[in-house]
Amino acid sequence: MTISPTSPASPPSRYLRTSEAAKLLGLSGSTLEKHRVYNTGPMYMKLGGRVVYTVEDLTMWANQTRRTSTSDKATGRITPTTRPASRAVSEAKR
Repeated sequence: MTISPTSPASPPSRYLRTSEAAKLLGLSGSTLEKHRVYNTGPMYMKLGGRVVYTVEDLTMWANQTRRTSTSDKATGRITPTTRPASRAVSEAKR
């Protein structure tokens, strides 16, 4: 699935809350939250304490993994929502 950005003639971007953004991407809200915590997710903003995303940022994040074949060596990759190894090791030593 390719998410297309809005055209230049479209109205200004609408901000999506986490649940709406997750639905657009076909992910669960908790998966998107994990990506945010591990710094592997799309750009976001905090407005009045609420996390919001723009459709453009979600589109850029999702499209970074586009490929034409399973053998493509594309540079973009969305990492799984697991704690980075270096962080897990440092927390285990506590």
